[in-house]
Amino acid sequence: MGKHIPAYDNKNTPIIDVDDDTTPCVYFNSMILKRGETHRYQLSHYESAIVLAGGTCNITVNQKRYEHVGIRENVWSGDPSAVYAPVGADVFITCVSDEADIMIAGGRYETVLESFEIRPEDTDHVQYGSDETKTHRKIKHILGQKNAPQRGRLLVSELFTVGAGGWSGFPAHKHDTERGDVETRFEEVYQFRFNPDQGFGAQFLYEHEDDNGPVYHIKNLSVIAIDKGYHPCVAAPGYEMYYFTIIVGESSKSLIQYFDPHHEYQVHTIPGIKDMIKKFK
Repeated sequence: MGKHIPAYDNKNTPIIDVDDDTTPCVYFNSMILKRGETHRYQLSHYESAIVLAGGTCNITVNQKRYEHVGIRENVWSGDPSAVYAPVGADVFITCVSDEADIMIAGGRYETVLESFEIRPEDTDHVQYGSDETKTHRKIKHILGQKNAPQRGRLLVSELFTVGAGGWSGFPAHKHDTERGDVETRFEEVYQFRFNPDQGFGAQFLYEHEDDNGPVYHIKNLSVIAIDKGYHPCVAAPGYEMYYFTIIVGESSKSLIQYFDPHHEYQVHTIPGIKDMIKKFK
């Protein structure tokens, strides 16, 4: 159930490749390009989003050119820029800044749509929780409710714990079973980053509400792949935690989360959490 991939030099090759053994609906690549360097890819059964964590790139999707995508220095300094690429698209990326930090999120899909650009001002923000409940969190939706007609089942977001330390993904929830308006099945992949980067946290995974563990020690650039089960996480005191989130529906475009019955009552006590839930539907 799920897996942790510690940080390593992936040499710009996929960390979660197509037909992954844990999350086959999800694709993820994290890349660093220097000025003038390029990367080309094509995913025959996956739609994708090219997200600039930092730096600037020119991106061509099936001969349609998007110039100077990305204006921030890093994930801590502004809103994301991205380009959506449809299933089977020929994607060519060129770095035009000194360096570009690029994340490619992919989701299995069947229908070929049109490419489009997501500018920083297009990002859909939601903030919820509180310092008192140790759940203060900010979400920047890149592919989500706002552009649902233009995408398939791929949801892409950036999530931040607000302040130093605290919980995310709480109350614990899952989305591993198709149950109508109760729950939908989505696979999920995270890449974590910390500020300062020596920070760390813990990722909990458990399939049944009365189960124990496993718990993974997550550090800067750790990747977590989740196919089923409840999955809250926490950042250590003194560190801000960011994670790039890829959520892909097996058959639904709308994410419906099912909360651990032991903790579900906190959905009604944590400020703003119901607004967060609505943004995924």
